Amino acid sequence: MTTATRRQLLVGTGLATLSSTLPAASWAQRPAASRPDLFVGTGGHGHTFPGPTLPFGMVQLGPDTDVARWDACSGYHRDDTSIMGFSHTHLSGTGIGDMLDVLVVPTRGPLKLVPGSLEHPEEGYRQRFSEELAEPGYYRVKLESGVLAELTVTERTGLHRYHFPAGEGHILIDLAHMVQDPWDKGKLIDESSLSLDADGLLIGSRRVHRWAKGRRIHFAMRLSRKPDRIAFFGDGDKPAAKGASAVQGDRVKVAFFFDAAGGAPILIKTGISAVSVEGAKAALAAEAPGWDFDGARTAAARRWATYLDAVRVEGGTADQRTIMASALYHAFLSPTLFTDRDGRYVGLDRQVHQVPAGEAAFSTYSLWDTYRALHPLLTLVQPQQAGLLVRDLVRQTVQSPAGPPVWPLQGVETACMIGWHGVSVMAEACAKGIKADYAAAWPQIRRRAFDRDFPDIDSTLGRGFYYDLGYIPADKVWESVSRTQEYAYDDWAMAVLAEAAGAHDDAVALRKRSLNYRNVIDPAIGFARPRFADGSWWKDYDPIELGHNVEKQRDYTEANGWQATFLNQHDTYGLIQHFGGDAAFEKKLDALFSAPSTLPKNAPPDISGLLGQYAHGNEPDQHVAYLYAFAGAPWKTQAMVRRLLVEMYKAAPDGVIGNDDCGQMSAWFVLSALGFYPVDPVSGVYVFGSPLFDVAELRVGEGKSLRVRAEGNAPDRPYVQSVRWNGKPWTKNWIAHADLVRGGELVFVMGDKPSRFGAAKQDRPPSYGHGAA
Repeated sequence: MTTATRRQLLVGTGLATLSSTLPAASWAQRPAASRPDLFVGTGGHGHTFPGPTLPFGMVQLGPDTDVARWDACSGYHRDDTSIMGFSHTHLSGTGIGDMLDVLVVPTRGPLKLVPGSLEHPEEGYRQRFSEELAEPGYYRVKLESGVLAELTVTERTGLHRYHFPAGEGHILIDLAHMVQDPWDKGKLIDESSLSLDADGLLIGSRRVHRWAKGRRIHFAMRLSRKPDRIAFFGDGDKPAAKGASAVQGDRVKVAFFFDAAGGAPILIKTGISAVSVEGAKAALAAEAPGWDFDGARTAAARRWATYLDAVRVEGGTADQRTIMASALYHAFLSPTLFTDRDGRYVGLDRQVHQVPAGEAAFSTYSLWDTYRALHPLLTLVQPQQAGLLVRDLVRQTVQSPAGPPVWPLQGVETACMIGWHGVSVMAEACAKGIKADYAAAWPQIRRRAFDRDFPDIDSTLGRGFYYDLGYIPADKVWESVSRTQEYAYDDWAMAVLAEAAGAHDDAVALRKRSLNYRNVIDPAIGFARPRFADGSWWKDYDPIELGHNVEKQRDYTEANGWQATFLNQHDTYGLIQHFGGDAAFEKKLDALFSAPSTLPKNAPPDISGLLGQYAHGNEPDQHVAYLYAFAGAPWKTQAMVRRLLVEMYKAAPDGVIGNDDCGQMSAWFVLSALGFYPVDPVSGVYVFGSPLFDVAELRVGEGKSLRVRAEGNAPDRPYVQSVRWNGKPWTKNWIAHADLVRGGELVFVMGDKPSRFGAAKQDRPPSYGHGAA
């Protein structure tokens, strides 16, 4: 069976064949510009998943096709030809896999307790599939057993509807299902249990030691029809005693058998909680009290309509409008809700806490990625959500033994990547006037900033060297060059939070220390370069390489010397002077984008989407196309941004050039397609690029709207000739967040030739608190 017949995407005739089954609020009835394709990013290295969820929802339900390879970090890959089942939690776009909790397998035939392989699905409970459809809040697929599976969600519950053919059938619940990685060691699941109450409610729990080591998941599940037989299985798939109603162990399962599975569909509803089974029961009782699958589906579609209507576009191509809507959808998946119905959640201290009334806790903060564009986008088009997130980050900072969050997942600080970029999100929100108790977070932030005795985690190593030498030595700490520069950016962000807490002297010290990034950029060769504890540079430097001794460690984080050279975001004019002025810096940028796209054999797959040595498929350089504007060559920013918008994204499963990273890659597209981007999010300003669409309308909060128009726009007219803001000429090549959120109209006049718009020093974007000298 071909891929085209196996999957029906939300385009063309594939939609028409199903339109009669869709409820009134279905995406089929939305304008084309607002219709996302949920399969974008599920192929290639995008690592997204197509299953239903609500915006920032706790339950992210969907099909799992693989758990063993890197490109199935989300549990799903578009190229796979069989489905294992449907689990209730997923990660979207990450480079590490986890979650996939509470797998449900509806099927027929002999009971099989293992999934089998991709190559031979018949060896297990895997099933080939066809007629796959996904839209916001809804998913359906036809399995080779003849079962038609439908999924929808509320915030904390997953709803299933299974149409079985006539005859016998069974449903397996597999708590052994999880992401598998050859690097994993030791026991990965323990303290698992399943128990069936007298009234037919199945409850269960497990503890998982994968990425978020020690995280717990609890669930409560109810079926609409009573099974004829039930069988529990313990570790090693050993059957429990006949008539058993419970099982405990590490990897446990239960199967429900139906002698006449056909006829009325079998519905399943599942509530989840990280706190307790009681929390899962409460979710089930409050959010799915009955069996109204279609009502839940309609409510989910309406919720998504409200969120996606925050940005509407006209113009561009049909594919570009699909990419825009799909990117916006992916930008609203994470962080994920982590609060039970009663406001309880698990903090980073592994204790249960209660949020204040009206607040919420969240998980899945991919902060190393998302501080760059995802959180800035939310401050613009979802300010209420941005406020909830930043107040949550303040609470998590107070509660965490490690201080400001790094990569929190399910109440566990994974310490993934480098730095502690939760401070950037808080500082940006503070600078933009979003209300939160920043002073409450400051003591813990200050400990991370200045206290040598504050315990380090993987992402914060080398602080003592950073304090004493002004850089982190490559012969002492791994990823030293990137760490030095990213710690410097966190210093810049922490200075804002220090001022908010009234710690002026600390703010002065942090702003000064934020210039430490210069200490790993060798002006003699014009590259970020590994430096050793004795002050010497790596002698045999090669900017293509990942470090001076990559067999033992890398000196850059998911980057090489070329890409790490431009990591600085907050002191662009200082960086320009470090390179010898505007002309030299512009020439260096030209070289980055035109160098051979050569990488060493040991380069990680994250370094993708190469244009020269610029890597759009990973985050470190995603602001770099905008740096031309600081050197007086904004037309080169305009041409390059337009090129990246066109070449790095497609309306196809492999349409995200690298990991979507919880919406960061998508947010880059959304903001850049609008015509502006936050090079330094903490500054609260956006640098102009090249708008992709003729018209964009944004809801920016408090009933206000922003309209962005690109007059004379066309594929061969990427250059900004002039700008008007609310009808008046605007000569600056940037605009403040404070201006945009007041609402109004921003007009770009486009042309086919470069202009000098925004090139004058007085019109260039500010950096490090000032304009070009």
